[in-house]
Amino acid sequence: MTHHATRARHALTLGASLGVLTLALAGAAQAQQAEPETTTVDEIVVTGFRGSLAQALNVKKREAGAVDVIVAEDIADFPDQNLAEAIQRIPGVAITRDAGEGRNISVRGLGPDFTRIRINGMEALGTTGGTDSSGGTNRGRGFDFNVFASDLFNSITVRKTASGETEEGSLGATVDLRAARPFDYKDGLTVAVSGQLGYNDLAQNADPRGAFLISNTWADGKFGALLSVAYSTREALEEGHSTVRWQGGNIGRAGQGQGVINAFTPRLPRYGILEHDQDRLGVTAALQWRPSDATEVSLDVLYADFSATRFEHFLQAPDFSASGNAGRNGIIVRDSFVDANGNMLYGRFDNVDVRSESRYDELSTEFTQVTLNFKHDFNDRFRMDALVGSSKSEHDNPIQTTLLFDKTDSQNYVYDYRQNSNLPLITYGFDVNDPAQWRLSQIRMRPQTADNTYDTVQVNTVFDINDNVQLKTGYFFKDYTFATTEQRRDPASCTPPLAVTANAEACIPAAVAAAAIGSYSRSVGFSDGWDIPSGTALNWLIPDYQKAADLFGFDNYALSWMPASGNNRSVEEKTTGAYAQVDFNLDTALPIRGNVGVRYVTTDQYSKGYQIAAGTPIQVRSSRSYDDWLPSANIVIEPRENLLVRLAAAKVMARPGLGSLTPGGSVSVSGNNRTVNSGNPLLDPTRATTYDIGVEWYFAPESILALGVFHKKIDSFVATNAVTAPFTGNAFGIPDSVAIAACGSVAGCSPSADWVFNQPVNTEGGDLTGFEVSYQQPFTFLPGIWSNFGVMANYTFVDSEIEYPNGVTNTLTELSKNAYNGTLYYEDERFSARVSGTYRDGYLTQVPGRNGNAIEGVVDTFNVDASASWQVNDSFTLTLEGINLTDEVPTQYVGDYNLVSVHHHTGRQVFAGFRYKF
Repeated sequence: MTHHATRARHALTLGASLGVLTLALAGAAQAQQAEPETTTVDEIVVTGFRGSLAQALNVKKREAGAVDVIVAEDIADFPDQNLAEAIQRIPGVAITRDAGEGRNISVRGLGPDFTRIRINGMEALGTTGGTDSSGGTNRGRGFDFNVFASDLFNSITVRKTASGETEEGSLGATVDLRAARPFDYKDGLTVAVSGQLGYNDLAQNADPRGAFLISNTWADGKFGALLSVAYSTREALEEGHSTVRWQGGNIGRAGQGQGVINAFTPRLPRYGILEHDQDRLGVTAALQWRPSDATEVSLDVLYADFSATRFEHFLQAPDFSASGNAGRNGIIVRDSFVDANGNMLYGRFDNVDVRSESRYDELSTEFTQVTLNFKHDFNDRFRMDALVGSSKSEHDNPIQTTLLFDKTDSQNYVYDYRQNSNLPLITYGFDVNDPAQWRLSQIRMRPQTADNTYDTVQVNTVFDINDNVQLKTGYFFKDYTFATTEQRRDPASCTPPLAVTANAEACIPAAVAAAAIGSYSRSVGFSDGWDIPSGTALNWLIPDYQKAADLFGFDNYALSWMPASGNNRSVEEKTTGAYAQVDFNLDTALPIRGNVGVRYVTTDQYSKGYQIAAGTPIQVRSSRSYDDWLPSANIVIEPRENLLVRLAAAKVMARPGLGSLTPGGSVSVSGNNRTVNSGNPLLDPTRATTYDIGVEWYFAPESILALGVFHKKIDSFVATNAVTAPFTGNAFGIPDSVAIAACGSVAGCSPSADWVFNQPVNTEGGDLTGFEVSYQQPFTFLPGIWSNFGVMANYTFVDSEIEYPNGVTNTLTELSKNAYNGTLYYEDERFSARVSGTYRDGYLTQVPGRNGNAIEGVVDTFNVDASASWQVNDSFTLTLEGINLTDEVPTQYVGDYNLVSVHHHTGRQVFAGFRYKF
């Protein structure tokens, strides 16, 4: 097997899905209907998916900048169940997933940290906690879209070019999420309810979800109120293989077996089972008051609660990532195969330690936002709007406990990647379900939090200089605060007590060590054999967290922030500024419209963290200020009716990642992962000059053929300088005593072992260039049933050359050079169906990679989704949706030879349900 899915498989899969779902069901629907759908060209009377596309196209055409829009198909009915998965249909947008659903987006090759999200007009940031392989706790600026149910919103606008009135902070795009308001509905009382039941073929369980909306207006439309609620529960299962990277260097014991061999091996070859149990609640409320035609007041409230528990179980061999006689040099290589690139793809070994790891997390994110918006027209030429808002995202991970069973010096351990490079044969040389083979070696406790708060004030004015020219001005103030905490087991609780920053995770109380393994263990196993080679152990004994917690009283274990001082930090940014922008629409022989403006912003940055001095964490603070002048221009030329030429240029900036701005640092050990992280609060923002040119041809009603070309000259860039080296004599000047304390009693950990040293630095940046092609059209020109079909498709190419530390030049992380997606749909008066395919090229996640690897990345993926609905009557509709129908795997890899790092699958998901409205 290879990492990369073939294009032929993509075509066959999508073609089969199209044929079976769309054509067959559409033919059945047509047979039951005597009257074909009729559409009036001059006014939009179409509804459903096709209607939402038409509305979005009208908005795009009117805008001065490069904009793409997604509109709800109906009341409380968004085209996709996940916001990120809906946005990926837009040209230039790609997503990453966590537990099988969309979490983050990248736009035009720029990752989540370069995209700003606004909800109901104000910037916001919602973050969650994921598995380590999907980023763990989000302590960055990237927005986690899986916090929210898509049912809460009725439109998404992606702004790809900057303007004076658009908030700064984005190199990729500004994404506007808008919740429904009562004045959106013209029929007074509006009620909608939906329900679905989901089934996943891997987890094999039922997942219910539902949504409800009620809206009404009174007093001749002068006052309105709306309430919407969405709730879902989901049990997801994730199974597969991982290595936590590959590592080079000598392996083997001199004079025994095959002796010492210099080769890359998997660091932690393992199979894993991850069990996710998620509950998502969302509530929106809106009040609107229009006392006169000139004045409108809107109050919007948004609340979201995303709660989850997660179990992670792994059966692994940690010796391959440890150094010295307790690690790689203590292993005896009995047999091996090393390929031409120096990778040991097969080995049979003696003296290999085996580990059964089980981790339990409880996680929650509470997001609350309140915005008050006031609009007033003073006269026919001068108007004003003002917004006051506050949002807070509170992520809490109060329990993150990991228990480790170890088996020392297993004989005849085998791994073999020759048959399947992603799913190897692994045998352990002993009965992995026998409690007598195991001992408890570590108890890890790492509760943590991450909070983000925004307080915003905006005042905007519009003055009509004449019928063709407007002057827009605005003032804004924003106070953003980020704070994160983490605790670990208190070193003072060990016997004897350890230093205050020491690693206490290997301290096992005597009563716990004396307890029989069988009293707090259980067996787990894969639910699906997948393509795993026969002979691999897929059932094994794990520590049972709940039994252990009850038996040993984990709630009473002492915790301390000092061993995790690097993750106890905060950043505050106060930004103040103003803008001026001229909008114009010139009624000339060659119609020209657009805007020219400038935005000025000053940023006051305050950060604090901890540094280790004389073995004790000492709080350090840093502050700085910087300002930016950000000119911009967007011009639309219409050389002929329905043909638009767009030109845009701007200076843009994105503030450094939050983790980079701490004035402190951390020295941490997690198993055989040894890291030293240092912040840099004096980092400059990433600044760039952008240029866009586009051509849009609206060649028929509800249709478009468009080409957009973009170039970004990135003048300064923030990258992480990652160096693998012994702790002794490190460039940070940290004494060995700090490493000794961090190691505690973890086997194979010492100052002489290899550690990964990370520090963010500014580099000279580089260039990013790309283009987008999009096509959308309903096939109304075809006869009969075929006139009810339609298509939307787009392709994006992006390339870049960025300078990384140590003279390394490569593409941007998160950038996929090629991406495309297409949707074929059918829609008539009662029946609607569509199939969507989304392809994303492989992309890099870290440059340079860790443990001697040149790069780290993710391979290409192709996802297929489908949906269908049957409108029983004007009020009641039945729905069917399928997600990830090919069970696509976003395999993570390391190195130039695509050595597997993570290869997990989550199965296919199907939802059946209903919608009712009146």
